[in-house]
Amino acid sequence: MALIDVIVSDIVQETPSVKTFYLSNPDGTPIGEYVPGAHIDVVGPTAITRQYSLCSRPDGQETFAVAVKREENSRGGSAALHELVVGDALKISEPRNLLGIHPEAKHHVLVAAGIGITPMLSMARFMDVNGISFELHYFARQEEDAAFLPLLRDRCPEKLHAHLGVDRAEQEALLEASLADAADGTHVYVCGPEGFMAKMIATAERLVPAEAVHSENFHAATQPDADENTAFEVELDGETYHVPADRSIVDVLGENGCDIDTSCQEGICGTCIMSVVEGDADHRDNVLTKAEKESGEVMAVCVSRARGTRIVLDYY
Repeated sequence: MALIDVIVSDIVQETPSVKTFYLSNPDGTPIGEYVPGAHIDVVGPTAITRQYSLCSRPDGQETFAVAVKREENSRGGSAALHELVVGDALKISEPRNLLGIHPEAKHHVLVAAGIGITPMLSMARFMDVNGISFELHYFARQEEDAAFLPLLRDRCPEKLHAHLGVDRAEQEALLEASLADAADGTHVYVCGPEGFMAKMIATAERLVPAEAVHSENFHAATQPDADENTAFEVELDGETYHVPADRSIVDVLGENGCDIDTSCQEGICGTCIMSVVEGDADHRDNVLTKAEKESGEVMAVCVSRARGTRIVLDYY
């Protein structure tokens, strides 16, 4: 995927562990708009690529903004970004969207915990300005850890439900209560820590159709050891390629000259998604929805494999 050069034009300390970085074109021209819920790849100072949701005004054009939480066990990504200063240069991808506002939904329930507020912030701001029906449930351990809470209280107080210091055992009950009388056409969007998301998605799917539950997860799924894999054949454009147990589809296709876009290589960004024409995919990603996986029509070829001995793919 092509990258563009940007500079850090401003930095805001949102909480003790979260900073917002405003990114601008080096020549000062507008950077453009994006669709609410979109994210970008950011190549940091240590050349590590990470995905971050855009949280600037979706209808603003001057800068992009990403909020980055400094993780305690950072492998160099978030820690390096927290050392940036205004004027530093970065490379980013064009925005892409895996968590967009569903166009046919009648009501939207946004559910966020911790830094998972970032995609929900852009969606909430857009829907508030455009008169779209929504509510936002924001979970955080305490007020000082809740990035953007003052902004949300100022802009959409009647639609904000701030759940501060709520015991984990009570979180599901709060969402269940909000969805108990959910009208037809209600869609739910979830982002936050892995365990939180699993609970909230399971709760939501008991109360609204599974295809109406959307999530975004920037944490890679744990992959089996290579000795647990089996080899298979993959066909693309009439050519057949052998995928050994210790190689990925995207690696094999790439080394044979196939033009496959990639980014995270961990099954969390959606760049490498391809269409499944024939065969069954063994889904190992954290990017496709449950409905997308059950459809059998697409797969993330950086981590997922074939269940049988052969799978036929096409460009998505």
